[in-house]
Amino acid sequence: MVILGLTGSIGMGKTAAARALRRRGAAVFDADAEVHRLIGPGGAAVAAVEAAFPGCVVEGRGGRCVDRDALAERVFGDADATARLEAVLHPRVREAEDRFLRRAAAAGRQLVVLDVPLMFETGGDRRCDAVAVVTAPAFVQAHRALRRPGMTPERLAAIRARQMPDHEKRRRADFVILSGLDRWVSLRAVWRIVTMLAGRRGRKWPPRPQPRIYPRRNTR
Repeated sequence: MVILGLTGSIGMGKTAAARALRRRGAAVFDADAEVHRLIGPGGAAVAAVEAAFPGCVVEGRGGRCVDRDALAERVFGDADATARLEAVLHPRVREAEDRFLRRAAAAGRQLVVLDVPLMFETGGDRRCDAVAVVTAPAFVQAHRALRRPGMTPERLAAIRARQMPDHEKRRRADFVILSGLDRWVSLRAVWRIVTMLAGRRGRKWPPRPQPRIYPRRNTR
């Protein structure tokens, strides 16, 4: 099973690339969608977020959930608060990712995709056989990002500051998907990646546990 990491900074077009990979038959794990489930109604991380950020949880349809706008206000521009939130969410996202990979391996999937925005920043690239980075010109990125509800130039600048610079991501990537030009340019790049990975031998999942090495007894 080949594990392809898919990443890119905010507003680069990663969601469209993930859709194209699904259409080409890849199974995709969406880390952002998993976070939304974790903090949504009845989510497994709601209680932990409430303990870390009192007052950010409200009653919603289907159960208690995190008020994402209120949470964003609490962590915006606060590195310590961001670290506390990541300590709550990242381990749970990783557990969900592991379950996804186990199911994909059991189903005999040949290509799976880990769609993770902070792939390089969190060391997730080490779990992949290859990494594709989606990139776009800076003005296109800003135009897309600022169209999102609640996004402001200040918030966008803070998000960019947390993310690895785009040029560094491109340098580390095995594949680069250009976005923001012609749609077919991006689609052809995705198709080439799938073709290049077809038949490649990836890692076995779940990986074998490393043998435990015990010190030999001194029999003298």
